[in-house]
Amino acid sequence: MHLGASGNDSCVTTFVLLGFTETPAVRPILFVIFLLAYVATIGGNFSILAAILVEPKLHTPMYFFLGNLSMLDVGCISVTVPVMLKHFLSNDRHIPYGACLSQLFFFHLLAGTDCFLLTVMAYDRYLAICHPLTYSTHMSWTIQKASVCLSCLFSCSNALTQTVALSALKFCGPNIINHFYCDLPQLFQLSCSSIQLNEQLLFVAAAFMGVVPLVLITVSYGHVAAAVLRIRSAEGRKKAFSTCSSHLTVVGIFYGTGVFSYMRLGSVESSDKDKGIGILNTVISPMLNPLIYSLRNPDVQGALRKVLTGR
Repeated sequence: MHLGASGNDSCVTTFVLLGFTETPAVRPILFVIFLLAYVATIGGNFSILAAILVEPKLHTPMYFFLGNLSMLDVGCISVTVPVMLKHFLSNDRHIPYGACLSQLFFFHLLAGTDCFLLTVMAYDRYLAICHPLTYSTHMSWTIQKASVCLSCLFSCSNALTQTVALSALKFCGPNIINHFYCDLPQLFQLSCSSIQLNEQLLFVAAAFMGVVPLVLITVSYGHVAAAVLRIRSAEGRKKAFSTCSSHLTVVGIFYGTGVFSYMRLGSVESSDKDKGIGILNTVISPMLNPLIYSLRNPDVQGALRKVLTGR
């Protein structure tokens, strides 16, 4: 453990990320698996972005938000996985104090923007299905840009607040994090000072960025479901539900893993379950999102074929 003076009067200047295994023979296998997952995620999300750019049919608010969601997924996996891949190749699993806080900040910035953006996408589906005649007015280009900018601004405010509050804590040792990236619950357990304020700030953030968006998404889709059930033709109902099913799947994965990640703040120690949930949140979800959005969408499939074949 490296000790010494630091800017926040902490003793610990580096942390140790335990990762998934200490068995040297398993690390190369895990390296290949996560490298392939990382490449697939980057390729899949950039393919979605390219498809949205080249296909005029996809120049709509829904796909504008989907393009931003793809960029967030690329950023989210890039914050955590490259560090993990580096540790698979080296016996040195130390991460400097400043790098740990930076990873924490960017992870919460990107994940928080995801929360708000998924809420905006639910509102977009509500307007498109329940108020189609005024949809273009209520979801103009100016409103689209403002929605994305406000999502980033709110998320940045929360990420900065959490990071600054954490930097005020003292870490006297131990410095071992039983995870593959730096996050609040694991760092709270290592602090040798009171974390009461930090837990209160996290509780407020969970309400503002988790509960409120989830309630708004539920209300939006409640109105959507009621409107769709009033459609007389079975084909019309099927088409309306198909435009929402992909988004609902992504919301379920995102919020499901998020709830399990932060509901164990009172636990004495981290467990391997936290790592599994972390993989779902930071690796599996970003990797699956392009597949989920393209699986049942012929417009996206056609645009992807155009990108891949050059026709």
